[in-house]
Amino acid sequence: MTHDHDLVLRPTAAQTEAALNPPPGRNGGDLVVETLTGLGATTVFGLPGQHALGMFDALRRSDLAYIGLRVENNAGFAADAYGRITGEAAPLLLSTGPGALTSLAALQEAAAASAPVLAISSQIPSAGLGGGRHGYLHELPDQQASFRGVVKSVHTVRTQSQIPSAIAEAWESALTAPHGPVWVEIPQDVLLAETSLPVVTAADAAPHDLPPRPELTAVAADLLSKAARPAIIAGGGVVRADASGKLRQLAERLNAPVVTTFGGKGAFPWNHPLSLQSWLEDRHTTDFLEDADVLLVVGSGLGELSSNYYTFKPRGRVIQIEADLGKLESNHPALGIHADARLALSALLETVPVREDAAAADRVRTVLDLVRERIDSQELTLEQRVLAAVREALPDRSASFWDMTILAYWAWSAFDARRPNTMHSAQGAGGLGYAFPAAIGGAVADPTHPVLAVSGDGGALYSIAELATARQHNLDVTWLIVDDGGYGILREYMTDAFGQSTATELSRPDYVALAESFGVPGVRTTPDTLADDLAKSLATPGPSVVVLPALLRMFAPTHLD
Repeated sequence: MTHDHDLVLRPTAAQTEAALNPPPGRNGGDLVVETLTGLGATTVFGLPGQHALGMFDALRRSDLAYIGLRVENNAGFAADAYGRITGEAAPLLLSTGPGALTSLAALQEAAAASAPVLAISSQIPSAGLGGGRHGYLHELPDQQASFRGVVKSVHTVRTQSQIPSAIAEAWESALTAPHGPVWVEIPQDVLLAETSLPVVTAADAAPHDLPPRPELTAVAADLLSKAARPAIIAGGGVVRADASGKLRQLAERLNAPVVTTFGGKGAFPWNHPLSLQSWLEDRHTTDFLEDADVLLVVGSGLGELSSNYYTFKPRGRVIQIEADLGKLESNHPALGIHADARLALSALLETVPVREDAAAADRVRTVLDLVRERIDSQELTLEQRVLAAVREALPDRSASFWDMTILAYWAWSAFDARRPNTMHSAQGAGGLGYAFPAAIGGAVADPTHPVLAVSGDGGALYSIAELATARQHNLDVTWLIVDDGGYGILREYMTDAFGQSTATELSRPDYVALAESFGVPGVRTTPDTLADDLAKSLATPGPSVVVLPALLRMFAPTHLD
């Protein structure tokens, strides 16, 4: 009797011949790139370094496209964006010590945003491992320890035969919900040594499904069907699970108003009658959600930004669907359902009946009117004009990437992403310098549409070197730099708190001239000409820079009231 687990795929004669007679001149680095190719990778990001040269030498013998950035952290941001756009694991090749450590901020953002990044780092030679102080270049007593608290999983290689399985295991981890960055470490000598191992022709690393437990979805469906005032918070997990269509079906069946978190932009149509849009930093929205007798939270941990800085206190029952087990009930007691958003929403759609509520859309309009009145009372016309100009210029199908800057903070609440998985920002970990290198990764992921990056002048200086990368690869990336002469949001925070700001003012270059020195066309614009200048730059092939000198202000917070 033959059992399924006894079945073995037998190699063909050609495969057997190739395995018995592998081509000469291969090393451990070839096993890395062969495994990546076998897993389905087509593009890798990174930066070479002394201990990683075996991997980079192997790239020229492969069909993988290589996008080399100028700083490891920026390479990590590019891989992050590539993973978000494609839903595939984005390989990131790094060297040891300072090269590896420089990627940490990007990997923290990928972890916070659940972006699948497969970081493969070299290590000092095997003889130097073990914690002793041998004095190798880039030596760390325990390099992995620097990454364990940041990435989803760590995978260690010490022999060439371990390479394919370790990379496949890491790939599976990166793509199993919740997605996230993973770390593989391979010593220099293992990468450089000639190998007689067969060519890696295929690798099986299918991610695991994360279905909901049926008894929990039965309870959730019962609560939702009996609710008088249901509401939904849709987070980034909806976007990552490609569950926007399921979310809309459920909201319409329940007549439940929907607010999207900043990470969930585009998960629900902006102008839908049930859309509360993304005004989470507003007490009117917070009050409305607190009044729901049943609140369905999908793909969000209700963290600081999604809870109006932890002032949100729900009074009704909370149902939380979340793929990240650590986020489940971490901020509020709930009926916690550990599941992929798409699978859980599909299960609810099978049993939740149609709920009539003709007044739901009226309640949504009332909240949005109150929000609009609050914003309009603050004389923030310039900020709204600038954001509207960006929306007018940006094609609907184009992705945008936003740095931690005042215009991005406006966009979190007030920008219509129009489509899921098109608006991305660094709000997961909150580090500077994300937008432009991420836009490079986005342009590589989808070269059919122009891509927009939005930075302040402070954040722009973190990644200005990547203008060379955009030019080298002739990528269709337009970079909008809002130049206010400093760290604008920190200036506001400090002035509000202390009456004056310290260490926020910056001496900065002429960004147009600087862009042109890289061979990238630049233009200085105004709020009146921004829409036209931005549209023209986006429509022109290749990279470009648009500089807007402007002092923008944030709308007043409500969590301090």
